[in-house]
Amino acid sequence: MYSDLVLEHFSNPRNVGSIPDADGVGLIGSSICGDMIKIFIKVKDNRIGDIRFQTFGCGAAIATSSMITEMVKGKTMEEARGVTNEAVAEALGGLPPGKMHCSNLAADAMNKALDDYEGKGPRKSRKPLIDKGFGVRGGREMPSEEMKRPPER
Repeated sequence: MYSDLVLEHFSNPRNVGSIPDADGVGLIGSSICGDMIKIFIKVKDNRIGDIRFQTFGCGAAIATSSMITEMVKGKTMEEARGVTNEAVAEALGGLPPGKMHCSNLAADAMNKALDDYEGKGPRKSRKPLIDKGFGVRGGREMPSEEMKRPPER
Protein backbone atom coordinates (compact mmCIF):
# COMPACT_ATOMS: atom_id res chain seq x y z
CA MET A 1 0.00 0.00 0.00
CA TYR A 2 1.25 3.47 -0.87
CA SER A 3 1.33 6.39 1.55
CA ASP A 4 -0.80 9.46 0.88
CA LEU A 5 2.36 11.39 0.04
CA VAL A 6 3.41 8.85 -2.62
CA LEU A 7 -0.05 9.11 -4.15
CA GLU A 8 0.12 12.92 -4.02
CA HIS A 9 3.51 13.04 -5.81
CA PHE A 10 2.28 10.51 -8.37
CA SER A 11 -0.95 12.41 -9.04
CA ASN A 12 0.64 15.88 -8.94
CA PRO A 13 4.35 15.45 -9.67
CA ARG A 14 6.59 18.46 -9.12
CA ASN A 15 9.29 19.70 -11.53
CA VAL A 16 8.22 17.62 -14.53
CA GLY A 17 9.86 18.42 -17.84
CA SER A 18 13.25 18.99 -19.38
CA ILE A 19 15.84 21.76 -19.42
CA PRO A 20 17.15 22.18 -22.98
CA ASP A 21 20.36 23.92 -21.87
CA ALA A 22 20.89 21.76 -18.77
CA ASP A 23 24.28 21.84 -17.08
CA GLY A 24 23.97 18.17 -16.15
CA VAL A 25 21.80 15.26 -17.26
CA GLY A 26 21.41 11.86 -15.63
CA LEU A 27 19.68 8.93 -17.30
CA ILE A 28 19.09 5.55 -15.73
CA GLY A 29 16.88 2.59 -16.46
CA SER A 30 16.00 -0.69 -14.80
CA SER A 31 16.17 -3.93 -16.71
CA ILE A 32 14.04 -5.47 -13.95
CA CYS A 33 10.92 -3.34 -14.35
CA GLY A 34 11.58 -1.21 -17.43
CA ASP A 35 11.41 2.14 -15.57
CA MET A 36 13.51 4.99 -17.01
CA ILE A 37 14.31 8.29 -15.32
CA LYS A 38 16.05 11.29 -16.86
CA ILE A 39 16.97 14.20 -14.59
CA PHE A 40 18.10 17.62 -15.84
CA ILE A 41 19.90 20.13 -13.58
CA LYS A 42 20.81 23.78 -13.94
CA VAL A 43 23.52 24.94 -11.55
CA LYS A 44 24.02 28.48 -10.26
CA ASP A 45 26.64 29.45 -7.68
CA ASN A 46 27.38 25.76 -6.96
CA ARG A 47 23.72 25.17 -6.10
CA ILE A 48 21.01 23.34 -8.00
CA GLY A 49 19.03 26.31 -9.27
CA ASP A 50 16.58 24.27 -11.31
CA ILE A 51 15.88 20.56 -11.65
CA ARG A 52 13.41 18.74 -13.88
CA PHE A 53 12.65 15.10 -14.56
CA GLN A 54 10.99 12.84 -17.08
CA THR A 55 10.03 9.31 -16.08
CA PHE A 56 8.67 6.31 -17.94
CA GLY A 57 7.49 4.07 -15.17
CA CYS A 58 5.19 3.12 -12.37
CA GLY A 59 3.64 5.42 -9.78
CA ALA A 60 6.49 4.85 -7.33
CA ALA A 61 9.08 5.81 -9.97
CA ILE A 62 7.19 9.03 -10.73
CA ALA A 63 6.71 9.84 -7.03
CA THR A 64 10.39 9.25 -6.16
CA SER A 65 11.51 11.34 -9.14
CA SER A 66 9.22 14.16 -8.03
CA MET A 67 10.36 13.91 -4.40
CA ILE A 68 14.08 13.94 -5.15
CA THR A 69 13.70 17.11 -7.20
CA GLU A 70 12.02 18.75 -4.21
CA MET A 71 14.71 17.48 -1.85
CA VAL A 72 17.75 18.73 -3.79
CA LYS A 73 16.50 21.98 -5.35
CA GLY A 74 18.56 24.84 -3.91
CA LYS A 75 21.17 22.53 -2.35
CA THR A 76 24.89 22.57 -3.06
CA MET A 77 26.39 19.72 -5.10
CA GLU A 78 27.77 18.16 -1.91
CA GLU A 79 24.43 18.41 -0.09
CA ALA A 80 22.60 16.92 -3.09
CA ARG A 81 25.01 13.98 -3.17
CA GLY A 82 24.14 13.35 0.47
CA VAL A 83 20.49 12.58 -0.38
CA THR A 84 20.25 8.80 -0.31
CA ASN A 85 17.69 6.46 -1.79
CA GLU A 86 16.60 5.63 1.77
CA ALA A 87 16.04 9.34 2.47
CA VAL A 88 13.85 9.65 -0.64
CA ALA A 89 11.72 6.67 0.38
CA GLU A 90 11.49 7.98 3.97
CA ALA A 91 10.46 11.45 2.78
CA LEU A 92 7.57 9.81 0.91
CA GLY A 93 6.41 7.98 4.03
CA GLY A 94 7.94 4.70 2.89
CA LEU A 95 7.59 2.46 -0.12
CA PRO A 96 6.48 -1.16 -0.38
CA PRO A 97 9.51 -3.53 -0.37
CA GLY A 98 8.97 -4.40 -4.04
CA LYS A 99 9.17 -0.71 -4.99
CA MET A 100 12.32 0.32 -3.08
CA HIS A 101 14.34 0.03 -6.28
CA CYS A 102 12.42 3.08 -7.57
CA SER A 103 14.05 5.29 -4.94
CA ASN A 104 17.41 3.85 -6.01
CA LEU A 105 16.71 4.85 -9.60
CA ALA A 106 15.75 8.43 -8.66
CA ALA A 107 18.83 8.94 -6.47
CA ASP A 108 21.10 7.29 -9.06
CA ALA A 109 19.72 9.46 -11.89
CA MET A 110 20.28 12.60 -9.81
CA ASN A 111 23.85 11.53 -9.02
CA LYS A 112 24.47 10.82 -12.71
CA ALA A 113 23.28 14.37 -13.49
CA LEU A 114 25.79 15.70 -10.95
CA ASP A 115 28.52 13.51 -12.49
CA ASP A 116 27.63 14.86 -15.95
CA TYR A 117 27.85 18.44 -14.65
CA GLU A 118 31.24 17.71 -13.09
CA GLY A 119 32.51 16.19 -16.33
CA LYS A 120 32.73 12.60 -15.11
CA GLY A 121 32.03 10.23 -17.99
CA PRO A 122 30.64 11.01 -21.44
CA ARG A 123 28.22 13.94 -21.81
CA LYS A 124 24.56 12.93 -21.88
CA SER A 125 22.07 14.09 -24.49
CA ARG A 126 20.10 17.19 -23.55
CA LYS A 127 17.15 15.95 -25.63
CA PRO A 128 13.98 15.24 -23.68
CA LEU A 129 13.16 11.66 -22.85
CA ILE A 130 9.55 12.47 -23.68
CA ASP A 131 8.58 14.96 -26.39
CA LYS A 132 5.58 17.23 -26.05
CA GLY A 133 2.44 15.69 -27.50
CA PHE A 134 2.93 12.45 -25.63
CA GLY A 135 0.73 11.26 -22.81
CA VAL A 136 0.35 8.30 -20.51
CA ARG A 137 -2.39 5.72 -20.71
CA GLY A 138 -2.35 2.26 -19.22
CA GLY A 139 1.12 2.78 -17.75
CA ARG A 140 2.88 3.24 -21.08
CA GLU A 141 3.78 6.23 -23.20
CA MET A 142 1.87 6.77 -26.43
CA PRO A 143 1.57 9.55 -29.00
CA SER A 144 -1.24 11.95 -28.21
CA GLU A 145 -3.26 10.75 -31.26
CA GLU A 146 -3.62 7.39 -29.51
CA MET A 147 -5.00 9.17 -26.47
CA LYS A 148 -8.12 10.05 -28.49
CA ARG A 149 -8.80 6.40 -29.33
CA PRO A 150 -10.94 4.52 -26.79
CA PRO A 151 -9.13 1.78 -24.88
CA GLU A 152 -9.20 -1.72 -26.31
CA ARG A 153 -11.50 -4.13 -24.52
